[in-house]
Amino acid sequence: MAAQLTLPARLDLTAAKPLAREISALVGDVELDASGVTHLGGLCLQVLLAAAQSFQISGRSFAISSASEEFQAALSMFGVDPAQLPRKATA
Repeated sequence: MAAQLTLPARLDLTAAKPLAREISALVGDVELDASGVTHLGGLCLQVLLAAAQSFQISGRSFAISSASEEFQAALSMFGVDPAQLPRKATA
């Protein structure tokens, strides 16, 4: 079972360092719940992209679940390829 982390509503400059710490403290596979995200800033996006790459390199699963419309719109605005932040398949 994957470790789960609910992302805060505002992923802005002040959230970047705590977010990086929280993600790096998780053991094993990780699932991030982005359902409540109302703002995704560039620095937090960088944290998420770096974490996804790091997990892939180490052979662990990293997935975003329940991404809010705002989260998805921000990814699109930043031009992020959806494959860079894998989404958990919904049943």
